[in-house]
Amino acid sequence: MRMGNYHYLFTVLSAIVFTGSAKAQAPAAVYPKITGYIGVIHPIVSFSKEGTHTNFDGAYVGGMPTGINIWKSPKIGFSFEVVPFIRAADGTSKMNNLLFHPGLLVSLGHGFVLANRLAFETSGRYGVTPVLNKVIIKKKDYSYFIALPVPARFGNNQPAIVGVGFQFGISF
Repeated sequence: MRMGNYHYLFTVLSAIVFTGSAKAQAPAAVYPKITGYIGVIHPIVSFSKEGTHTNFDGAYVGGMPTGINIWKSPKIGFSFEVVPFIRAADGTSKMNNLLFHPGLLVSLGHGFVLANRLAFETSGRYGVTPVLNKVIIKKKDYSYFIALPVPARFGNNQPAIVGVGFQFGISF
């Protein structure tokens, strides 16, 4: 072997010794990182100057949030969500509202994310929705999550409303 070959061999062996092994390490996450999700949302209660209204009180309303998250870094990202809502009452059901829900994502650590969303509804209402989200089961290719949305809605000649809901779903 020529001296150049020994130098190459020495460099490779040194790298293996000083890194602890010759096995490849798992690659670090690359940003921007794009994820998607789908879930189910159940509004629980809403409060306005007209009183308190609970879901299942004469009708049931449920939605299916579907979205894309674009993470700029491990701490911050952008999300766009679309939520069709179905209302069931008196033996019939119909889609009664479509919500456009863009927002800013902030990772709080330990699997918690705060989504600060704007809200634009086809019913003519608008507002904001802070959502506290928690990953409860994390797998290699997907995660299950639960979330607590707190929507505030205004406009369309109706009183302001603040509500609380429960959401669960899967992200991938």
